Amino acid sequence: MTYRLGTVSQARLAEVQPDLARVVRRAIEITEQDFSVFEGLRTLDRQRELVAKGASRTLDSYHLADKYGQSHAVDLVPFIGGRVQWQDGPCLEVAKAVRQAAKQFMVPVMWGGVWDIPLVQLNPDDLEGEIDSYVARFRKDHGRRPLIDRPHFQVPRT
Repeated sequence: MTYRLGTVSQARLAEVQPDLARVVRRAIEITEQDFSVFEGLRTLDRQRELVAKGASRTLDSYHLADKYGQSHAVDLVPFIGGRVQWQDGPCLEVAKAVRQAAKQFMVPVMWGGVWDIPLVQLNPDDLEGEIDSYVARFRKDHGRRPLIDRPHFQVPRT
């Protein structure tokens, strides 16, 4: 089945860095799991709220506007049964599609499931195993569990 981004998702991509937006637009064409652009550009107040809730650990989010007013991050949430849902399995399917699109366009996308290795270098057939390996590396280096944010994708700031 071929999916397409809805009006709200398209509007949310309008303020996203163009290479990342292109990857998202391609990913929806090739994904096996429908998704929505849940968030692109954020205000600092929204970011503070997410940090206070524990949903983010930084006020230096790539969702915040750069000097051109663009976000360098998106949250892509699976769309199932007429609503967005955050289940792990469907999020991994979205990540596979984003990986394929990023590879096609040679865009250096980082993923919130594994923050220390570019998405295109991860094994698309074992993303859960990649997350487990990342968690082990992070725990060894930092003594705590990392924030795993499967719907999050970002590109470097310029």
